[in-house]
Amino acid sequence: MDKIWSEKLKERFLKYVSFYSTSIPFVEEFPSSERQWDIAKYLFEELKAIGLDDVSIDENAYVMGFLPSNIDKQVPTIGFVAHFDTSPDFSGENVKPQIIENYDGGDIRLNEQMTLSPDEFSDLKQYKGQTIICTDGTTLLGADDKAGVAEIVTAMEYLMANPQIKHGRIAVGFTPDEEVGRGADFFPVEKFGAEWAYTMDGSEIGELEYENFNAAYAHIKFFGKSVHPGYAKGLMINACTLAREFAEGLPPDEVPESTEDREGFFHLTQMKGNVSEAELQYIIRDHDMEQFIARKKLIEEITAEMKTKYGDDRIVLDMGDQYFNMIEKVKEKFQSVEIAKQALEDVGVKPNIKPIRGGTDGARLSFMGLPCPNIFAGGHNFHGPYEFVPLESMVKATEVIVRIGEIVAGE
Repeated sequence: MDKIWSEKLKERFLKYVSFYSTSIPFVEEFPSSERQWDIAKYLFEELKAIGLDDVSIDENAYVMGFLPSNIDKQVPTIGFVAHFDTSPDFSGENVKPQIIENYDGGDIRLNEQMTLSPDEFSDLKQYKGQTIICTDGTTLLGADDKAGVAEIVTAMEYLMANPQIKHGRIAVGFTPDEEVGRGADFFPVEKFGAEWAYTMDGSEIGELEYENFNAAYAHIKFFGKSVHPGYAKGLMINACTLAREFAEGLPPDEVPESTEDREGFFHLTQMKGNVSEAELQYIIRDHDMEQFIARKKLIEEITAEMKTKYGDDRIVLDMGDQYFNMIEKVKEKFQSVEIAKQALEDVGVKPNIKPIRGGTDGARLSFMGLPCPNIFAGGHNFHGPYEFVPLESMVKATEVIVRIGEIVAGE
């Protein structure tokens, strides 16, 4: 893609990150935050403006459109999916991107207190000479997954503008609430109408993934008895102490910061409380289904032991599954992976096939009848102030989308 399209892609991405679209965990509303409607409505109008067919936005903020086929033979309808919400792990409000052109390979000063350094984040080293888009250190960037959204929209606009590039029907869909595990809750798979799709929600250039964690959440509430500390002996029950005891019952080395590859973990995402009431929030992850089940069983066993020790009314467990390993469904349409791998190679990108230490909408969608491998969107250090994305990686991701369309069309 030439420089004009590279600039369009950059400006589109910068526009998207200007929207405050952070999702909110553990609420009943869908989307979880009213602010996600702003970018959803913008995308709806943008897809109409570039000329896609049957553009829609539904009551759940799903945005959808279709690139019509320009060939005279029947080929599978394929899809591309990305999410427009950003993680609640760090502020996504008032994002101020920095653009570092011709990156010199050294430290990038985010602000007076913070530096994005290749000594700490070694992935930076491979992007010397490229254009780096990063934060000012006060917010996340939102490349997860607004880079994916920008790549899909730009690819569709490029195909509309270049009808000599042959392709079948392509569906595109943008979702809210992926970051809180609900992005596919109401996704209209039948309306989407694709035989398979790709989520553009991976990290560094080259990633191609069709395995992911099995995932669950566990919320544990503890109820104590508050008594004046001077007269508390034999009477006080400290809810924070109960929470600490629970946490100490889990394996200390089975946490995200001590695991890699296919190793699972218990991740304490939030803790709060006082003497009267405390709460722990965990996410549970494992690629292996048997080990995943064992992890949930351990949570239940610790809960049962503490109920026996302190009483049933002192601890309440809410635990549920979020998504499962997509490989079980993707292998039924494995040509989706083979085509993506060919597309990466055709545009000069070495495929980096590995399991996802996380999840995407694609994991859920795969079990809803839409097999969905995951392709890189280009970003690094998601969910925090050190997030960055090389523009050149986004360009390559856009080229991969275009090339997949050509391959499926038999070109």
